[in-house]
Amino acid sequence: MIGAGIAALIAGLFLVGARFTAASGVGRILVLGPVFEAVALAIFAAEHFLAARDLVGIVPRWIPAPLFWTYFVGVALLAAAISFVAWRYVHWSAFLLALLFLIIAATVDLPNLPKHIHERLFWTLTVRETAFAGGAMVLAASRWSPGRPAVPLLIVGRLFVACTFIFYAIEHFVYPRFVPGVPLEKMTPDWVPAPVLLAYIVGMTLLAAGVGLMIPRTRRAAAAGAGGVLLLLTAFFYVPILAMEIRSQLAVEGINYVGDTLLFAATALLAGFGPDSPRG
Repeated sequence: MIGAGIAALIAGLFLVGARFTAASGVGRILVLGPVFEAVALAIFAAEHFLAARDLVGIVPRWIPAPLFWTYFVGVALLAAAISFVAWRYVHWSAFLLALLFLIIAATVDLPNLPKHIHERLFWTLTVRETAFAGGAMVLAASRWSPGRPAVPLLIVGRLFVACTFIFYAIEHFVYPRFVPGVPLEKMTPDWVPAPVLLAYIVGMTLLAAGVGLMIPRTRRAAAAGAGGVLLLLTAFFYVPILAMEIRSQLAVEGINYVGDTLLFAATALLAGFGPDSPRG
């Protein structure tokens, strides 16, 4: 999983050079969104191949051939990662990736709504999938020729991401001892200084970005700001946690937290894309 992510990162940074040079200002960090998206997708694709029998239980029981669908999702994630790195057929790969995340939310998360409606973690996971779908929708729309079909994707995609930012911001304020970024069930380790302050800083960043995404004048700055903070969180919070857990039974969990936060950071950056994005 780590090897797949590193390979995608090296290839992505190499191939994004021309688009990075063509961009300016906050556009230079936004243009890195597809690269970091590809890194996270490559990590999760590798997990689907290497731990398929562990993941097969996630597939709803009413769907036949669950092992096939587990591998299928792995192939889909890998294909999207390759497309984003090579910057080819991105409008289709991003659109289909968004559709995949929405299908996961509709078949895995929403059917469990009555049973888990009062559980914080259930809502965290459900809105996470919709945010990931939203970022991919914005990327797909930004790569299509300007016109009416792209406008609904841009609006709905940004709305998904903005609402998730605000929802997670509230979680950071109410439950500040859970890990920041995507506030899942892991508690912030004791060695982290001022964990509550860290949660509040991330929460305020997400709240400001959620509002800023819906204002045209501040949209790109909001996306770049949230994405930048989440990238720093990945590098200086989750990677050190992974380093401490790499030789333990929590190694795969540590990799997943890195990939999850990186994918959320990439989603934030993609939300700043639009018709004026570098097309390459």
